[in-house]
Amino acid sequence: MNGQTARGLSALLTGLTALLLICGTAADSLAGGPLRSLTLHEALELADRNNHDLAKAREFGRQVQGKYVEERAAALPHLSLNGQLSRQEDDSQALFWPPLSGAQDSRSLSVGLSQALFTWGKLGAAIRAAQKGFLTADDELRQARADTRQAVSVTFYDLLLAKEEANIARRNLNLKETHLDKARRRRDLGVATDYDVLAAKVAAENARPQTIHAENQVGIARDRLKVLTGSQEEIDAQGTLAADDDSQSPLPSYEQALARALKRRPDLDSLIHRQEVADELINIAKAEDKPRLDLNADYGRRQLEVAGYRGSGPAWDAGVTLSFPFFDGMKARGKVAQAKSDRRSLAIDEAKLKDEIGLEIRTALAQARETKEIETALAGTAKQAGQLLGMAEKGQELGVKTRLEVEDAELNLMQAQTNLARARRDHLTALVTLKRAMGTLDE
Repeated sequence: MNGQTARGLSALLTGLTALLLICGTAADSLAGGPLRSLTLHEALELADRNNHDLAKAREFGRQVQGKYVEERAAALPHLSLNGQLSRQEDDSQALFWPPLSGAQDSRSLSVGLSQALFTWGKLGAAIRAAQKGFLTADDELRQARADTRQAVSVTFYDLLLAKEEANIARRNLNLKETHLDKARRRRDLGVATDYDVLAAKVAAENARPQTIHAENQVGIARDRLKVLTGSQEEIDAQGTLAADDDSQSPLPSYEQALARALKRRPDLDSLIHRQEVADELINIAKAEDKPRLDLNADYGRRQLEVAGYRGSGPAWDAGVTLSFPFFDGMKARGKVAQAKSDRRSLAIDEAKLKDEIGLEIRTALAQARETKEIETALAGTAKQAGQLLGMAEKGQELGVKTRLEVEDAELNLMQAQTNLARARRDHLTALVTLKRAMGTLDE
């Protein structure tokens, strides 16, 4: 095998390797099934249906509904079916009245009724507290949805960034492979040396690990998006990191953003509703040592058999019971003190959360402005880097620029494109964070 043939085989193998790297993502996708491309809107809708955190929040809503039914039951009549079958023997009265000695059998079947008549407001407060629980459950669901939508959006943009970086790395590798091929042809023509070929080969091999890493990051981002959306299929992100209408619209002022947050934040609404529940719990605790009235009734049939005599007939009883624990060792007073303390703690948590929301809004607005300015600056840098590479390549053809200057221009262009892609991702993520802080992610 002569040197030219060996160089030809080497170039062929290099080209095949580059082709495999370019198709690596597609091959990985085919191994797990065809990819389903999703827009961000479709990914969010899929997560709304399948995300595990949202499913758990919905189950909490069903639990609260069951709690309401439980508390409401205390205000409704309770009916029960009671039966009894017994035998007893007592000879202690045989001396006074012989018929009473020996075994006695009794049988009864009755329907019992119990109804709370007056509880000093305890039952009403418990029912109202359970009703407030419905609002709290809705707040929890909104909170879970906001967290999920933020995570899905950020992961979606991470996947777009990973794909963009993989494309940049592949273009860089292809460019290095092209330089290597040109260096070999120039060496064959006698206008380049083995040093030039070796330098081009080293540059191509150095670009290969970065391409492999970038492709692997794409797979990792796809897997994370699949988990967050609860998809049973292999999915991909459809779209680009280029500016859209949302990223171009003006940012709200701090006052506007804060006003929206105070109206829309589910965690703040949850604290407000929990304070309303705490108010009812105070009323329940206050009723612990107060009088209450209960109605109890029982109607049925009873049969009694003594010393061979048997009698049966209807039996009933009804009555109103008054209970007044006027002194319980100050247990009720202690419950009231605890309930009031819990109420004050929730008020403190509300004030603290409002301060945190204000800081969160300021930080999110600052990050959104910063990332937008960086994106604008880097867009110009990337354009200039592309112009610089074109000038360097033209200069090399004319013999006024060296190969090293061309490689420097290529590296600068790659870095500028990568930095621009990351800046666009950071700006989109900052906008998502701002919407999350304002409680408007569901708009």
